[in-house]
Amino acid sequence: MSRIVILGSGAWGTAIALALHRRGGHDVTLWAHSPEAAQEIIDAGENAQFLPGFPIPKEIAVTGDAAVVSQAEIVVSAIPSEFLRPTLVRLRKHLHNSQFVVSATKGIEDRSFLRMTEVISATFEPAGLLVSIGALSGPSFAQEVAQGQPTAITVAFSDADVGSFIQQEFSSESLRLYTSTDVIGVEMGGALKNVIAIAAGIAAGVDLGYNSAAALITRGIAEITRLAVACGGRRETLAGLSGMGDLVLTCTGSLSRNRTVGEGLGQGRKLPEILASLGGKVAEGVLTTRAALGLARRLDIEMPITEQMELILDEGKDPRDAIRDLMLRPGKEEH
Repeated sequence: MSRIVILGSGAWGTAIALALHRRGGHDVTLWAHSPEAAQEIIDAGENAQFLPGFPIPKEIAVTGDAAVVSQAEIVVSAIPSEFLRPTLVRLRKHLHNSQFVVSATKGIEDRSFLRMTEVISATFEPAGLLVSIGALSGPSFAQEVAQGQPTAITVAFSDADVGSFIQQEFSSESLRLYTSTDVIGVEMGGALKNVIAIAAGIAAGVDLGYNSAAALITRGIAEITRLAVACGGRRETLAGLSGMGDLVLTCTGSLSRNRTVGEGLGQGRKLPEILASLGGKVAEGVLTTRAALGLARRLDIEMPITEQMELILDEGKDPRDAIRDLMLRPGKEEH
């Protein structure tokens, strides 16, 4: 039996806790950012704010006590990207080198352009922590994972043996893990697909059809792959679960928050209003767009869809003008 602590009591963190409990054989703790947030979940018997309708078994401990992290053998980070660094600075004194850290956050840090495992590593380094850090990503809506619907995702560690260990500890009848040693490719696919999902939502919001959606998904994976490979990822990774699989899900699924944001923009709603309507849930693609484009410019990688998303999100460009500009770009070879 492993002692597992999930950091972050949002929808995804809660769903992971439920999936690991359903698997059995683990001591599972869900850590919330404050004692008050933890107590709300305990009192309600469910995560009423982020994942309502799914009772949390009493066997899952819910706490806001940071010291609980020291008891974990496996730490799963499901903290939103914008809060990851300050939260880990607060928690790192409770961590130790014999632990395994699995990042389940999909994003790129603003300004530093670091992937989430890089943020974790940079945060741990001043404390002398040398833990194994990997990434968990793939097509996985929290609600469906919580329901126990069959889901396949990828876990990536540079050390294949560690990846196999996490695969064994997490896999169940409803959650199937594939291993990879391409941490960069897995993380980049998971982060960048959120940007393309906003574009897909915009296309739906302005009533474009299936042709447009297929074009966005296909050209989206092309620019995701360009940047991921430039960062050191492997092209074949982006054709798998954490690349194309996650992209298709997020671009087409009604449960996608990033697609929802895009749809609202396509319908003429303002970004602050759309984000407020999410009820505290995070659409990672909004922040990732700026970071991804900054990274692409640093590496001289062309990302036309991402460029247009930045203009819409940050400068208020009319989505129809953005679509027209994408269509009128100079002709290119496909590959």
